[in-house]
Amino acid sequence: MEKLKDKFKSVRFRLFAVLCAVIIFLVLCLILINSIVLENFYVYSKTNTVKKLYHKINNYYDSPNLSTNLENELRRSAFINNFDILIKTDTDLILFTTDRDFLSSLNRIQSSNQLKEQEGSAVLYKDEKMEIRRVDDKTSNLTYILLTGNLVNGYSLFIRIPVAPIEESVNISNKVLMLIGLLTIIIAALAVSIISRKFTEPILELNDITKKMSKLDFSKKYRIKNSSDEINELGQNINTMSDKLETTIKQLRDNNKELEKDIEEKSKIDEMRKQFISDVSHELKTPIALIQGYAEGLVENVNTDEESKKFYAEVILDETSKMDSLVKQLLELMKLEYGKREFQDKEFNLVELIQGVIQNCHVMLEEKAIEVLFDSKEPIYVMADDFYIEQVVTNYFTNAIKHVEEREGKKQIKIDIQLQEEKARVTVFNTGSQIAEEELDRIWGRFYKVDSSRNREDGGSGIGLSLVKAIQNNYKNAYGVENKPDGVEFYFDVNLSE
Repeated sequence: MEKLKDKFKSVRFRLFAVLCAVIIFLVLCLILINSIVLENFYVYSKTNTVKKLYHKINNYYDSPNLSTNLENELRRSAFINNFDILIKTDTDLILFTTDRDFLSSLNRIQSSNQLKEQEGSAVLYKDEKMEIRRVDDKTSNLTYILLTGNLVNGYSLFIRIPVAPIEESVNISNKVLMLIGLLTIIIAALAVSIISRKFTEPILELNDITKKMSKLDFSKKYRIKNSSDEINELGQNINTMSDKLETTIKQLRDNNKELEKDIEEKSKIDEMRKQFISDVSHELKTPIALIQGYAEGLVENVNTDEESKKFYAEVILDETSKMDSLVKQLLELMKLEYGKREFQDKEFNLVELIQGVIQNCHVMLEEKAIEVLFDSKEPIYVMADDFYIEQVVTNYFTNAIKHVEEREGKKQIKIDIQLQEEKARVTVFNTGSQIAEEELDRIWGRFYKVDSSRNREDGGSGIGLSLVKAIQNNYKNAYGVENKPDGVEFYFDVNLSE
């Protein structure tokens, strides 16, 4: 059974299956086109032919040409095109007919009112002098195209074309197409079986070698042949790669695992130190410059009044406070990113925590006239470090306050908790402008701000979302942001308490 499954997965079988599928598809398409188009094209072509014949007969009676033998011409056209033609006078005297039964069947159809029954559904062409329609003669169980027209001299012209021959031709051609398709599949099977074997055998050999290599067994090598094709070249390259891999892996196994661990730890600490120095030096340039400027102003007595001196001192204190907060945030971020922070997980009420964050920001909410929607009342208990989860909620909420904009006369922030399997998802939505698609991934980077024009008081340090990312990655929980029709929605997951 397993061998049979392997054969079905082989390149040879797939090649044969694809080829068969293509042939079958093409044959079916041809049969479909043949069935739909051929009969319609036949009807269209014959309709044009009988119209031309009508005009030819009409022109003959309109301006008789003595050199033309109309009867011979009509018999010739009837024979070539498989027509039945009938011409009779206004007194029902038959002037010409190619089939004696044509008149009787015509009288039967007209007397049974079959032509009127077909009206609206089978008319192929109609003008003031003639009408061409498709007729289903239920009595004789025949279908044909019938032209009924009045000539210039008052005579009546009837031309009948049977449709049965084309239907029979369609059936025959469809059978031929199916036979051709079957023969093609048989021939293709033989051709694929013979040709593919030449190509698949070396591929199967290479496949066995690579399987052994994946299990770190480098004993088997590809047998190099005299040919200089791509498969032979691939085999040589695999042999070379196998030798090099074997040598390299032996060298790696000789290394001391404990030493590798120490080097990795040292590298991580060194990278952490470099990143911290880079971030601090980048972000402290502005506050240090401000402190230096205002301190020099105090030393040089730029402003002598007490109020100005007090303002200078307050600016210096404010900037040093920001520097202190920034350094603490950076240290915290580094510890989180490099796994140096241990979480004190405990069970707590997530709803109560969110309500506390909202209450802490009530001054900012009142200043900006923001409406906060948070309908959850029942306690939802989660298991995590409440300090860090509060940081995530606070960062999302203050970020929403900074970027909220009026929509339909309202500034709104909506917080929602959705219970999922073993998780609670918290979403924070604010009305306002959407974030550009190319910015959605960048905003989680440290010091990245979507709006670089924001001032230092409103813009924040740009570390908040980086902290969210680091906290969620430590918990291996989802987080992210999505653009909504009238704003932006941030979300994060937290583990539910068991």
